[in-house]
Amino acid sequence: MSKMLVRNTLYVVVILTMLVGCVAPAPPAAPAPGEEVAAAPAVSDEVAAWADAVKAQCDGTRLNLAVSTHPSVEAFRAMTPDFMALTGIQVTYDELAEGQAKDKQFLEATGHTGLYDVLMMDSFWVPEYVAKQVALPLDEFVGDPNLTPAWFDWEDILPAFRNGLGMYEGKIYGVPFAGETRFLAYRKDLFEKYGQKVPETLDEMLEAARFFNGKEEGLYGIGHRAQTGIFFASGWLTHVYDFGDGFVDQQNWTSRMTEPDVQQSLEWFTEMLKTAPPDVLNYTHEEATSAFNTGRTAMWFDSTALVPWLEDPERSQIVGKIGYVKGPVGPNGAGGGTLAGWDYAISPDSQNQECAWAYIMYMTSKEMAKQYIADGGVPGRTSTFMDPDFQATNPSAQAQLDAYAQADELLTRNLHWIPPTPVLGKILDRIGFYGTLPLAEGRSYEEVLQAADEEVNAILAEANQ
Repeated sequence: MSKMLVRNTLYVVVILTMLVGCVAPAPPAAPAPGEEVAAAPAVSDEVAAWADAVKAQCDGTRLNLAVSTHPSVEAFRAMTPDFMALTGIQVTYDELAEGQAKDKQFLEATGHTGLYDVLMMDSFWVPEYVAKQVALPLDEFVGDPNLTPAWFDWEDILPAFRNGLGMYEGKIYGVPFAGETRFLAYRKDLFEKYGQKVPETLDEMLEAARFFNGKEEGLYGIGHRAQTGIFFASGWLTHVYDFGDGFVDQQNWTSRMTEPDVQQSLEWFTEMLKTAPPDVLNYTHEEATSAFNTGRTAMWFDSTALVPWLEDPERSQIVGKIGYVKGPVGPNGAGGGTLAGWDYAISPDSQNQECAWAYIMYMTSKEMAKQYIADGGVPGRTSTFMDPDFQATNPSAQAQLDAYAQADELLTRNLHWIPPTPVLGKILDRIGFYGTLPLAEGRSYEEVLQAADEEVNAILAEANQ
């Protein structure tokens, strides 16, 4: 592997760590091989009939899974004893850190060892999994009613997940089970106290931030990730598609940094950050969330995956005072577009592909969605977000659903929120440096964007893109 490729890979690993959400502590292991399996649980007649057919084919089959630590994996582990009792399939989880899991999956694929049957796949990497033949096309599995009964319900998966997390060049390579987007949280009590309208556009959001900035002692307008470097680029990336087509031309792979819509987005973002606490250029998602949770900001714009922090009384001083809405729309009529997540895939080298599909189908099905959520899984189905019981205990449910719809709209524009290039990390590092300069040093937008444009084009040329 060339030094350049090693550097680029490291940059991408770093950016993915910063762009996506947090992970849970390592969950307890599934039952060890040879352990007594619990009696089959009570299930619907349809599931029981399916399970009988699977057991006739797969009883005693052992599936090996390569996964990363994640709340949804913890949920799948909790559901595994019932699955094993129903199907007779034995399941073993090989759980590694995110980067290590991918490296191990690719290593085994290179050697065609067939060690793993099911792969947990970061949606960012789907093109690479496909190019290197690490993930099997799943269209035939999804389309076969004998393998995928109606109670799985592919169409119930959030459209943004179906279209943006597991698809590549019109084919299904992964079944999405967890994802995140970004949206706006605001202090309901403050907005009501001062008769302020909840923002529906970015201009209204900026106006509200300016109104609340200094309105009370120690109060600022917004909490937002903006730490110099990749976090600033990530924060800016949250809004850039609301103005145009982003930092990079995703068809020709050239820089767009000097395009008018990019400058307009930076001007807006800089003005917004002027209403944040004065140390905002040191803020990651953690500091931004802490500022909101401690009552220092009237608004917060960040990941849906962080809502548990906002609603945790041990972390937050404003529980019960928070409202949630989808991203306010920008000049081009779009709002948000952020999308990241995880899929389950099948290794082409697996000798147990239909049994592997049985596991994936069961775990990610509409039929099992309530159990999955009860066990701590991240929601990814329309029916879950529309469930009155879920909505009653999740005040952000409708806003998240609306924000995911915005993410799907970006995909219909043939744009990926994270441009699929191996030099992404290097690009965002430089964008996140130059983007801070108007606020940090008073430099002109034209000057910094011209400098950024030259560097981004050089980086893309280096990668032959």
